[in-house]
Amino acid sequence: MAIPDGSRPFIGDGGLETTMIFGEGIELPEFASFVLLEDDNGRVALRRYYERFAAIAGEHEVGFALDAPTWRASANWGERLGYSARRLADLNREAIEMGQRLREEWQSETAPIVVCGVLGPEEDAYRPLRHLSAEEAEEYHSAQVAAFAAAGAEMISAMTLSYVEEAIGMVRAAGAAGLPVSVAFTVETDGRLPSEEPLAEAVERLDAETGAAAEYLMVNCAHPSHFAGELEAGGEWVTRIAGIRANASRRSHAELDEAEDLDSGDPAELGREYGALAPALPDLRVVGGCCGTDHRHVARICDELFPAQDSL
Repeated sequence: MAIPDGSRPFIGDGGLETTMIFGEGIELPEFASFVLLEDDNGRVALRRYYERFAAIAGEHEVGFALDAPTWRASANWGERLGYSARRLADLNREAIEMGQRLREEWQSETAPIVVCGVLGPEEDAYRPLRHLSAEEAEEYHSAQVAAFAAAGAEMISAMTLSYVEEAIGMVRAAGAAGLPVSVAFTVETDGRLPSEEPLAEAVERLDAETGAAAEYLMVNCAHPSHFAGELEAGGEWVTRIAGIRANASRRSHAELDEAEDLDSGDPAELGREYGALAPALPDLRVVGGCCGTDHRHVARICDELFPAQDSL
């Protein structure tokens, strides 16, 4: 199983939802990309989206962590969108199965693909109305994890976590299902989680409560300028940060929520910012994008970190 274990670098994708909304002109109710699995047009759009990143991985001879479009495919969001628990489970399985078909078609010895089931927060990632306890979070996310396991997902990607208790529950749910898991925290412009906990303390508390069971940790859905200072300050906790999936925009979460346009930043500049961050991260193994990024940004990140073989 070719999970990102540090033996080779991997790329992730970019901002799936922002690409579909602003790039493809597709409406995503509640920012839910799993609804694209409901018809042929949506599935074609997903294939076209993932194919661009698989091509980048092939060109640079790195792995590709294909994250299924399931960030919103949990009970709370499904209920808001009118989905039954059974249909939601079916769509989670279908998302993994689609990724597996694409992997068989695209992967190679020099560019392996791992299909990841993506967990997102139970509530709004930036301003949750409530905080689950670790026990509540484990129970809540176990249904989605079970669907991933039934479909043969190789790994769980828990993304955009704003407080530690939910991350603990996700790690425990993945562990109970026997699946490796990565956890990505998001931060505000001051480098702290939306819960106001410093990133260093969040990492240390998650590992203390779970026995460092997560395969690795990441930062996502924030611009590098929002958290570079935290990472560059150093400390043992930084060795646990092995992935970055940053936003293209320097805007705060509040500003992004209110924005009517897409701030896609400068792909070349973002690539250079990843390059500047890399020395602070001794175990950096996964890089990709988040809101406002697409294949252009990830390509420039790869140019900076993993020059294509024919350019050496």
